[in-house]
Amino acid sequence: MRIAYFTHSLASCWNHGNAHFLRGVLRELQALGHEVRAFEPEGAWSLQNLLADHGDAGLDAYRAAYPDLHSTVFTAEDDPADLIDGADLVIVHEWNDPGLVAVLGKARARGGRFTLLFHDTHHRAVSESEAMRAYDLSAYDGVLAFGETLAAVYRGWGWRDRVFVWHEAADTRLFHPPAKEAPRNGLVWIGNWGDGERSAELEDYLLRPAAEAGVPLDIYGVRYPAEALAALERHGAAYRGWLPNARAPQIYARHLATVHVPRRFYTALLPGIPTIRVFEALACGIPLVCAPWDDAERLFQPGDDYLVAQDGDEMTRHLRAIRDDADLRASLVANGLAAIRDRHSCAHRARELIDIVAQLAAPTLMKAIA
Repeated sequence: MRIAYFTHSLASCWNHGNAHFLRGVLRELQALGHEVRAFEPEGAWSLQNLLADHGDAGLDAYRAAYPDLHSTVFTAEDDPADLIDGADLVIVHEWNDPGLVAVLGKARARGGRFTLLFHDTHHRAVSESEAMRAYDLSAYDGVLAFGETLAAVYRGWGWRDRVFVWHEAADTRLFHPPAKEAPRNGLVWIGNWGDGERSAELEDYLLRPAAEAGVPLDIYGVRYPAEALAALERHGAAYRGWLPNARAPQIYARHLATVHVPRRFYTALLPGIPTIRVFEALACGIPLVCAPWDDAERLFQPGDDYLVAQDGDEMTRHLRAIRDDADLRASLVANGLAAIRDRHSCAHRARELIDIVAQLAAPTLMKAIA
């Protein structure tokens, strides 16, 4: 099958979590024998920020980890219908311009012999619903939603059985435990400060507990304003700056544990959707402690695959226990790894995508899918 995916950026993961999953799932689709092409718009803000901060060298980790992947940059003058000529499956991520979304829909409505899917991996369907409903999806064959609560929103908008839950997952070709264990020390958190969506939570469930537990804390990410950097300094955390996602396994391998602090939208309006860093951390074999979130879809086994802290005091106790109890660390690592390997790798998601397309595809495409 010939697959075209329109992303904000494949090359840049600067504040762009979709790139993590996309890289892994496209590589798995290639391994299954499918031809994949990624398209990203000229001037993508994620890539522009990365290049402004780090220059072309900021792409070195991606290029080294994914030599078999590349993307085609298109401009406003390019006709998207020409870009997808011959494609059997076209997927459009929701970070794309509404104009592109509409043009590809028109190409499908004019008799395009491809399956056209919209891929939503964000909270804008509830946080900016009017903007999302303005997207012209009238000719799209289906929607891929990265969690059940998001899929329910689309069902409410009339998509019914044409919206499919397609969770993110870990690229286990890259995210795995180190081949040889080395000394580990302290706590690490990899994530962006964001737009005030979890500022208080980061202080309550990460900064203060780490300081109270006496556990050194390294923080990687971007978009940390002056007040955030001041909070890190106040609690004794070390800010390490932006981290190419392809290097995250190396960083996890140096630390005893990591923490998941979900954004407010994923605890209140879209409960049950973990970020991709949950999958990636567990795949790397590092113990994980989570601030409260409802694993409503039973993706994992809370308490076995990871620990959950209901408040800052419990987080402090968990961090001390992980530091001091080697058996606890080993149990969490084994259970977390098993969950990823059994159900939550990009290889699993690639096969799920093929199954979804088979349900939607016209009979003339069935041979290509098979």
